[in-house]
Order: sequence, then structure tokens, then C-alpha cells
Amino acid sequence: MRLCYTPGYYVDLPAGHPFPMGKFPALHHILLREGLAEPHQVVAPEPAVREQLALVHTGAYLDALDQGTLGPRAERVLGLPWSRELVVRSQLAVGGTVLAARMALEDGAAANLAGGTHHAFPDHGEGFCVLNDAAVAVRLLLAEGRIGRAAVIDLDVHQGNGTAAALADCAAAYTFSMHGARNFPFRKERSDMDVGLPDGTGDEEYAAALAEVLPRVLDAADPDLVLYLAGVDPVAGDRYGRLALTRAGIEARDRLVLSSLLDRGVPALLLMSGGYAPTPEATADLHAIAHRVWGQMAELKR
Repeated sequence: MRLCYTPGYYVDLPAGHPFPMGKFPALHHILLREGLAEPHQVVAPEPAVREQLALVHTGAYLDALDQGTLGPRAERVLGLPWSRELVVRSQLAVGGTVLAARMALEDGAAANLAGGTHHAFPDHGEGFCVLNDAAVAVRLLLAEGRIGRAAVIDLDVHQGNGTAAALADCAAAYTFSMHGARNFPFRKERSDMDVGLPDGTGDEEYAAALAEVLPRVLDAADPDLVLYLAGVDPVAGDRYGRLALTRAGIEARDRLVLSSLLDRGVPALLLMSGGYAPTPEATADLHAIAHRVWGQMAELKR
């Protein structure tokens, strides 16, 4: 599976900041070390340009990012301190999702070792999400005529509120979010399908809920491409999670989603989204589960 990655996905943050920026290079290292990706399969993206970003984001917000004029309140909501490096990093992540989406349409599957920044709204960022890569990619591929319909399957523990808002008026995009009902964001947006789970939901309950709803989502969406936001913050012990999946539960979740797409012949774009294990390396190891599952399925298919 080809994937997008660049060292530019990492930027320094203030000491003690809770966002695990180190998970991006750590995941890249894991995939190469385990042979889940060969160096020639790793493609470096270009930053998304303003014309692409403007398909989703307002001119005023893009100007504030470019000029560094977000202000203290907007930075608090975003959860990240503005820097020129952060803006370029965010543009690179969007560019990676766009490129990986095109590769997924060519190959049947691809990944971006960043992205899934689903809390970014058209006019502001929040929850560590600066730009909404999934929404930009969907809007751009639709505008280019590369796809007729797209679905976003968001299994991060937090509702994909920014994505739901950014694609609310797009009849060709179907948004599905399964998340902690009582977790952030505390004011939920309306996806095409939302499933809120109680605190402490474990493997069996989670698997049953997903198995019940996923076929209905795919039938209703009838997508030419699925963007899978495979957040690993539903795992037990995650700093911001409140659910209780085990590693085996994350693997079962990823296997169900990816095998369903493979069985239906729907191209899959794998995005990281959230995860806040005790260390960036532990978080990256959880993100690698989806790649391991895909590697196993691809080997069986051969």
C-alpha cells in the first residue's frame, strides 16, 4: 500500500504540550521496520494550496492562519500555538490526504500518515485540528470529477464535528461518526449517521454496534471512495478516551471496516485521526494496527 509521509508532519511544540506530535515519525519508522511499507511506497506530499483549502475554509480564516492573527481565544480553542511551521505542517497534511486519496482510487487503498483532523471547521480550528483534510479532499475530488460520491467513516472517540459541518450541504458526501456520547465535543454537530456510545464501552459492545450500522452506512452512502478515520483513542487508558477497547478490539474494528470495503470493492483511504496513549511511540504502535490488518488481508488476497 502506498502512503504519504514527510518529516514536515512533525513540528516542535512547547514542552509538556499534550498533543503527541512524535507519533507521526514513529509510525513511519514502525511501518518500515516491520516491512509493512517499502521505502519506494512512501510518497512525500506537497502542501495544499489556498485554492484547494478554500473549497472548505473561509478566506478570513485562511488569512488569519497566513498572517498569524488568530488571537489568544482562537488559539485556545485550537489547542495549539500558532507558528508558521504549524501552518505549513497543516497544509502538508491536507496535501497528503489529497494525494493519498488519488492513490487509493488508482490502487484500491492508500494511507496518509497524518490527517483525520476532523474538528477543523470552515471558519476556525479546534481540538488540535487546524485544517480539515478529509473535507478538502472530498470537495476537491468531487470538483475534479474523480468521484461521484464519498463517505467518511470516523471511528475516533470524538465526534467528527468539523467534518459534519463542512460537508453538511454536500449531497454527494456521507458522514458517519461513532464516538463517545459524553466526550468532546460536548455540542455535537449532525452527521448523516451518528452513533454515541456510553463511557466504558468495551470490545463486544463496540463490535456489535459497528457490525449493525456499518452495512447500512455503506448501503446509504454508495461511495466511490471511503475515507476511514481510524483514531485509536477508543482504547482503554487513552488520555482523552473514556471508552475501554483493548488492542484486540481495535484490530477487530479495523478488520471489519477494511474487509467490508475490500469485499465491496470500494477504495479505502486510511487516515490517522486521534490517539493519546502514554507515549507517542505507544500511540503510533496502535495506529500501526490498521496497517498490519491491511497487510494481512492483502497477503491473503494474493
